[in-house]
Amino acid sequence: MQTTIASVQQHSAHSGSHLKIVALGDSLVYGFGDPIGGGWVERLRRGWMQPNSLGHAVYNLGIRGDGVKQVANRLESEFRHRGELRNRLPDLIILSVGVNDSARLLRPDGRNFTDYSTFQEELDNLLVRAKRLCPVLFIGMVPVDETKMPFLDCLYYNHADQFRYREATRLACQEHQIPYFDVFSEWMNRGLDWCQAQLIEDGLHPNVSGYQTLVEDILNWHPFAEKVGAIALY
Repeated sequence: MQTTIASVQQHSAHSGSHLKIVALGDSLVYGFGDPIGGGWVERLRRGWMQPNSLGHAVYNLGIRGDGVKQVANRLESEFRHRGELRNRLPDLIILSVGVNDSARLLRPDGRNFTDYSTFQEELDNLLVRAKRLCPVLFIGMVPVDETKMPFLDCLYYNHADQFRYREATRLACQEHQIPYFDVFSEWMNRGLDWCQAQLIEDGLHPNVSGYQTLVEDILNWHPFAEKVGAIALY
């Protein structure tokens, strides 16, 4: 079934060419939990492979469990090995990371996986380096289901810590003039019951409906539409 994002009317300055896009991050980029569409990045990839599409190429470079330091460590090598056609480098980086850094270890009041101040430093480093390579967009984290914690019997995710790490990310992106899509707030505004219905049983990863909603939200986000143009999803 074809789902057209009719509200996305803008076309980027590159709409006559094929963009090379890399998406780096954690399991939200990887698409874990979506056996039908493969996640939001894969849904974009399939849409851009359709006849008469814009024909952009997107590389899914999501790794489950990654935090901001792991993504930063592989940024340049991932970027420089995803060129096409006479060694062209990618035109756009999409980042999405932070939820794993916010997790509490072993108990609800345990230490965060990445200390808050360390997270701020590592994130600033990641954004500075990414922006030197090419234009950057940042996709925020989805709210977890706190009632399903702990994840893997040892990681406690909660909304309060998600908000802190989300706010640090939003402010850092603002400082570096990188567009930030606040998925956490966007989803929470739709109600807690709605949010929980978009997650798989582990309470952490979106389900098929969640990823479908997420990709539609991203497509209707003005900075994204401005960069890549309109798209029809299949």
